[in-house]
Order: sequence, then C-alpha cells, then structure tokens
Amino acid sequence: MGTMDHSQHEVRGIDHAGHSMAGMGHASSSGAVAAHDKHAGHSVAMFRDKFWLSLVLTLPVLVWSRDPQSWLHYGAPTFPGSSVVPPVLGTAVFLYGGLVFIRGAVGELRDRQPGMMTLISLAIVVAFVTSWAGTLGLFEVEIWWELATLITIMLLGHWLEMRSIAQARGALAALAELLPDTAERLTASGTETVPLSALAVGDVVLVRPGARVPADGVVVEGSADVDESMITGESKAVGKEPGDKVIAGTVAAGGSLRIQIAAVGEETALSGIMRMVAAAQASASRAQALADRAAAILFYVALGSAMVTFSYWWLDGDRAGALVRTATVLVIACPHALGLAIPLVIAISTSLGARNGLLVKNRIALERLRNLDTVIFDKTGTLTRGQPVLAAVSATDESDLLRLAASVEADSEHPLARAIVAGAKDRGIEPSAAFGFESLAGRGARATIDGRIVAVGGPRLLAELSLEPDPAAERWGREGRTVLHVIVDGRLLGALAVEDEIRPESVDAIERLHAMGIKVAMITGDSQVVADSVARRLGIDEVAAQVLPADKAEAVKRFQAGGRKVAMVGDGVNDAPALATADVGIAIGAGTDVAVESAGIVLVRSDPRDVVGAIRLSRATYSKMIQNLVWATAYNLVAIPVAAGLLVPWGLDLPMAVGAIAMSASTIIVAANAQLLRRVRLAPSS
Repeated sequence: MGTMDHSQHEVRGIDHAGHSMAGMGHASSSGAVAAHDKHAGHSVAMFRDKFWLSLVLTLPVLVWSRDPQSWLHYGAPTFPGSSVVPPVLGTAVFLYGGLVFIRGAVGELRDRQPGMMTLISLAIVVAFVTSWAGTLGLFEVEIWWELATLITIMLLGHWLEMRSIAQARGALAALAELLPDTAERLTASGTETVPLSALAVGDVVLVRPGARVPADGVVVEGSADVDESMITGESKAVGKEPGDKVIAGTVAAGGSLRIQIAAVGEETALSGIMRMVAAAQASASRAQALADRAAAILFYVALGSAMVTFSYWWLDGDRAGALVRTATVLVIACPHALGLAIPLVIAISTSLGARNGLLVKNRIALERLRNLDTVIFDKTGTLTRGQPVLAAVSATDESDLLRLAASVEADSEHPLARAIVAGAKDRGIEPSAAFGFESLAGRGARATIDGRIVAVGGPRLLAELSLEPDPAAERWGREGRTVLHVIVDGRLLGALAVEDEIRPESVDAIERLHAMGIKVAMITGDSQVVADSVARRLGIDEVAAQVLPADKAEAVKRFQAGGRKVAMVGDGVNDAPALATADVGIAIGAGTDVAVESAGIVLVRSDPRDVVGAIRLSRATYSKMIQNLVWATAYNLVAIPVAAGLLVPWGLDLPMAVGAIAMSASTIIVAANAQLLRRVRLAPSS
C-alpha cells in the first residue's frame, strides 16, 4: 500500500505542475537520482499493471451489459449468476483501479489543492453510486460498463502520461549511468579494482581503451582521444595528453590513460551538471504559473458545470441522465492536459539542452532569451581565444625572419614569445641554437644566432636604435595588432604582427544572431583601436572599449537603456557582475565549471554559436508551451458544454466512456506535441 501512496503522490504532482519535478529538484547525487528514477519506474509499472488487469475485468462487463448487446445485436451467454457479472466485476474494477484516484483526491483535499484527482474521483464515485442504484432498481439505468471503461481508460491515460514524464526525465538517469561501477586504482604492487566510493583525491587510476573515466582528474601518463559528447555535446573526440584535464563519465579511445584524481563524488563536474539540470526542472516559470492558475480555475469551472448539469437534468425529470452527464462533465473537464502541458515541455527542453552542452540553471532565464534585443559578448576568451597568436609576417625572407625571431624567444615564457615560437613551428620552422640571451626590460630580447646579434622588440627598441619601422607596422597598428620588429646586426630585417586570435566560429555566431533579428555588442578592456578592429572583422554593431572589469556591469546598464532586453555572454569569472546585471547572464567557455552562480545559462563548450542554440531552445520551448496551453484550454471550452448535454436536443448525448476517451486523447495530444521539441536542432552545425 505504501508503494501505491508514493506513486499517487507522483501522479498528483503532475497536476500541480510546479511540483511535478520536485522529486528531481532535490536530487544532489547520482544515488539520489537513481533512487528517484527507481521510484518513478515503480509508478509507471503500477499504472501499467492496473490498466491491464482492469482491462481484463472490463471486457466481461462490456460483454454482459445490456447496452452493448442492444447496440451490437448479440446475446451474451447465460449461466447461473451471469446477470451479476457487470456489478461484481464493475465493483472490482472500482476498488482495484479506481481507489488509486480516490487516494490522490484525499491528498489533494488534505493539501487544500483540489484538482485532477478530485474531479476524477467525483466522477467515478457518481458513476459507481449510479450503477448500484440502477442495479437495485432505484433508477432505470445501467452504466457498469461505462464505469469500468472509464476507470480503465483513465488508467491507460495515466500510464502513458507517467511513461512520457519518465522518458523526459531520462537526462538525469542517463547522466547517472555515465559513471562506471568500479575503477582500477594503481598501487605499489600493480592495480586493484575498487568501487568509486573508495577513490580519494590524489589517487591515480588506470583508464583502458573503451572504458569510462571514473572521476575528474588530470592525465599524468599516456595519450588517448576522449569522447566528451555526453557531457559537452561536442561530437569530435578530444585528444588528451599529460597535463590535460578529464571529466568523469567520458570515454577513452585509442589508448590508455593514467589519471590523478582531482575531484570525487559531489565535487565532480558530472554531479554539478546533474544538480543544475534537476534544479532547472524544478525552478519557477511564468508559463508554469499561468498553467497552475488555469488548472485551478478549471477545477471550479468543472465543479460548477457539474452542479448546473445535475440540477438542470434532475429538474427536467431525467434523473438517470442527470447523474450520468454530471459524471461525464467531471471526467471530461479534468485538467489533465493542463497539468502536463508545461512540466513535460520543461523536462524535455532541459534534457535536450543538457545533451547539447546548454545547461539551464534558471527557467526564467530560458524564457527571457526569446525576447532579446541585444547580445553582448565579452571579447577576450569569448569571441577570441584569450591568447596571442602570430597573425602576419613582413619580410623579404619570411622563413629566415621567423627562424631568427623564434630562436631568440625559444626559452622565454612571455605570451608574445610563445606566440612567435608556436607560429614558427606551425609553419614547419624550427628554432636554431641561441647564445648570450639578454632580456631588454620594456623593449624586447636579444641573443646571438649563427654569429649574428638578433633583437626582437617593440616600438621602443626601434626608437632606441633610430630605425624606421617596417611599412606594414603602421597598418597593423591601426588594426589593433601588437607589432614586434626583428633587428639583425643593427639592421631592420622585418616585422611580426601578434594578436588575440578570433575564434573562427565567432563570425558564424554573429551572422546567425543578426539573421534572428538580434543586435550584437562587445565589451572589452582593450583600446578603442583594438576593439574597433575586432568589431569590424566580426560585424559587431556596438562596442564598449577600455572598460575595466569593475565597470562592466555599468556598461551593461547603458546597453539596457530604453528598455532593451540584453544578454551578457562572458567567461563567468571576472564577468560575474555583468552577467548578474543583464536580463540573461550566459557563461560561455566555463568548460566543466558549472558553479557559475551569476549566470542563468551555462554553455559547456567554448563556442559562441551555442548562444544561438540557447535562443532557439528558448523560442521552441515557449512555442510548445503556448501550443499546449491553447489546446488544453480550447478542448475544455468545447468539451464541457457537450458533456453537459447541450446538444441533446439535436440527438447528440456524449457517453461517459467517450468523454473519458476524449480527455485521455487530449492528454496524449499534449504529450505528443511536447515530444516534437526533441526535433529542434541546437548544435552549431545545424
């Protein structure tokens, strides 16, 4: 009986839509999620079993009832006691299949939140009492077949609904299943297989080809391609070498890895993502609040309609019809579809987002995305990679210039030096041996290479040696690039341009945002020259340059002037105040750091095109919500008057069983429409 009570609470939660995901909202670990998933599975199995057994009991009720025999022109076999088959088996269906709804109604009334279960219970109790009254000869009516059919159809509708909800919640269940049950921990004598709970920070584990990473950590030995698609949504495997971070639940391929554990249990990125998805499914929503109010209003509309229906037909002299039509009104007006309209859409949208690297921390943020006027990007690390790269070379012999410059900078840790060395190696040029290296403070560096004195530095070094700059340097300066000059034995050999590399996908992201009618702005601490250069190449509409990190929030407020709806996209660390100030804060490039408290949306990948995917998800989710609300409301506006007998003068009297079918069909339509959300393409390639 305890299982039935818990299951019933699960079903009632669907009607009180804000509670429908409450069980998941508190899931803070894979164990809790697994337990909740097991509980939901019991609920689905319970309604499935009740449906099939009730169906078996309902079939004889239909066969031996007078109305079906009259309509289909057949005679049921007779035997001693055949006349009591409908009342006996109808009562069995009521007690076995119907009491689950009555228990739900008791819970609703105890919570002072009458709703779907209360209406269903009123309907089946009225039908049950009416059926026995007819059997005892108090009325000329026999509706055992309608009562049994009604309960069976209601059980079928609940089973299908619960299964849809369980499938939508599959994101958390799938995440929980990503972790292996055990890990191979390295010891002084070899390896030992231990449960995940035995792992501690600092342990080193072996991950063989095809195995899953058991916990977050850092590669200390080995190399392999790691499939992170289940966490980040990135379709391509990522190469991992010593020093690279790996995420729990990802799969190694093409090699084995030795990984030093950096986080276990609740501290892993996977647990953080699970908490975020669960919180999003349980967080507040304006559309959900609207559905809650509509469902509450519908309960009282249905109750009032039932009372009017009963009074009218009773006073009209059709007492049996009064009871039957009252029960039909109560059934057909159940706010089932309204109760499912929003929770199922939310569950599907958040799980869809999670599979594509879009983590929704707050449903209000997801709803607001559809109304954006402007998207503001932080430049460094968002539109650009946040690290300098060699962009251009000006020299008669570019290869020789790069070889000499890379030779001077080979042992330097300065970001510009590393950019020059990496740029040379990318072009197949290896540095030569350098001797007598000397750092020139504030000017550059100098060394002897192949017997020549080679210096690499900026404008100050050039001015110190009274040399004229390379012709390309002035143009590069206007473009906001950093210019470095290469001087050999006191003679200018050429120049190099270094810049913060723009992500190739940034141009595509901005073009897609423009195609959606959204303006794009950029905030950066760089000079106006650098900002204008980046904006020109990317097609950005507005720029705020030379903005200190502490002033970014004020810059966002200026963009919000005039009522503009603004999203701020940043790295979630030094952009936290700006993310919190914007109408929607989007943390991009956060990787697996899902604890970005200031953002409503977290994009796991460092891909600005995912902002477009988030907006698509918002618009598609809102569209499905509205479609479901309109359908559920319009259905009741039409169905209640028909069930009340409005069309009886024209020969149309809606049977109770048909009313139950209509109500269940409405719920199934809403569920099917929500499932279509899965077809929305969010990936950058779409």
